[in-house]
Amino acid sequence: MGNLILVRHSAPEIDPARPARLWGLSAEGRARCVPLAAALRQSQPDHILSSTEPKAQETAACLAEALHLPWATADGLHEHERPHLPFVSPDAFHAAITSFFQHPDELVFGAETAVQAHARFARALQHVLALHPAQTTIVVTHGTVMSLYLAHLSGGDAFKIWQNLKMPDFVVLPQNKL
Repeated sequence: MGNLILVRHSAPEIDPARPARLWGLSAEGRARCVPLAAALRQSQPDHILSSTEPKAQETAACLAEALHLPWATADGLHEHERPHLPFVSPDAFHAAITSFFQHPDELVFGAETAVQAHARFARALQHVLALHPAQTTIVVTHGTVMSLYLAHLSGGDAFKIWQNLKMPDFVVLPQNKL
């Protein structure tokens, strides 16, 4: 059995005029991929899959280049769906995301509940793992869905996990424990 390595994308270039789902990486975000790749190398990954969002794709491409691995996108690995929300202040975003985690069954922020986002993401990961059962797979994704998934596995607090994730960050999970 291989491992599943969940990677939160690196730091984006924040552009208030564009939806967050369209942001790419900042120069600092690209630079942060170098030590991330070095840390991931010890897990001997076989390939990389990414969310379809640009910041995740750019993170995956940087890792693929550094680790000499193939990469591709996969459906369902994207962030919690919030396509029509305008750019808000950090305080307003923090309040909205707090409510999202505190009320997982309610549609309080964006276009899907926390329960729906987790279910979609978990299905996508199951599909990925079924295609690559004996390999170590890096999945480049996003903080909210990654936190929901990790909380579900561990029984932990998704909001606290989300607060503690850096950009980028990663967690190695043995496939036989999923």
